[in-house]
Amino acid sequence: MNENLRENVDQLVEQFWKKGYLTVSRRFGTYLPEPSKVGSFDVDIIARYKKDYAIGLTLTEQDLQNINLSKKLTYLATRHTKYTNKKVKLFVGVLSICFKQAKILIERLDPDVQKNIKLFQIINERLPSVRKNKRVPNVLFS
Repeated sequence: MNENLRENVDQLVEQFWKKGYLTVSRRFGTYLPEPSKVGSFDVDIIARYKKDYAIGLTLTEQDLQNINLSKKLTYLATRHTKYTNKKVKLFVGVLSICFKQAKILIERLDPDVQKNIKLFQIINERLPSVRKNKRVPNVLFS
């Protein structure tokens, strides 16, 4: 279970990198510190792009069953930076199985909150390697 959570956070970090963000702190990281709590909620990633900040959160099937999830998403999506008062973007990573359910949940939120949330699919299946099949063994003796 812990290994799956780590892979989910890794894939969410890749989404941040694709958008140009640099990771400031992340959960299950080797070299970066763990992010501090935002309010009373645990987050997985804190990143920045120039002077804009973003929060990353991965959701599991159990998280989507939680009644207070909409309150948590609303709280995290309405955060602002301390001095410049810029909105902090919320990136949410969800397993591909639960993507539709998460999308419906986000569509029920306030339109201003929806604009600040970016939803991503996390795909756990790895593609099989084709190289092993194409490799021709060297025959030393015939």
